[in-house]
Amino acid sequence: MSAPVRVVLADDERMVRTALRVILDAEPGLEVVGEAATGAEAVSVVRELRPDVVLMDVRMPEIDGIRATEQILGGMRTPPRVVVVTTFENDSYVYDALRAGAAGFLLKRAASEDLVQAVRLVARSDSLLFPSAVRSLAAEHAGRQPAPPPPWAARLTDREAEVLRLMATGLTNAEIADRLRVGPATAKSHVAAVLAKTGARDRTQAVIAAYESGFITPR
Repeated sequence: MSAPVRVVLADDERMVRTALRVILDAEPGLEVVGEAATGAEAVSVVRELRPDVVLMDVRMPEIDGIRATEQILGGMRTPPRVVVVTTFENDSYVYDALRAGAAGFLLKRAASEDLVQAVRLVARSDSLLFPSAVRSLAAEHAGRQPAPPPPWAARLTDREAEVLRLMATGLTNAEIADRLRVGPATAKSHVAAVLAKTGARDRTQAVIAAYESGFITPR
């Protein structure tokens, strides 16, 4: 049996943390191992417990979820996946959190099954969390003026460029392999090459970079 996905909850409202804990602890393979009520506490708790996933409220006392995300991801050799939790999906804080390294975001009003799916998905890191929402955020916040091609664009092969565009639609490695008629290992290798050449921490960061640079144009 594989080890459970270990989760830390960071939210300044105790009732929210309690509700999230009840939902996640009831799911097989998921385990809430810690909680934090402020951004600073979240950084400390995560560094101590080293969870797989952090659910991070985007607005918290002391330091907000964006700064906490930056400190967590920048200060750990093997950082967890961070999902920011917000009330409004078009909040500029959400986009800033994604740019800071968050793997995705989740609305506070999300259904229980969406919460569980999100935690499992980012722990597996095999797809983009809510790709249509990421595209909408990119369209809203990415630069409106034509930009010169980013330096990394010239380093991508034609196949890697195609893979990046497929990643932006939210396809998993298996789905990319099926679309391109290649083996799963080959698709995984292409994804790894895209992340390396774009300098991205994960799929979300690669997709954000692609939109911001104009490599992919939001529709």
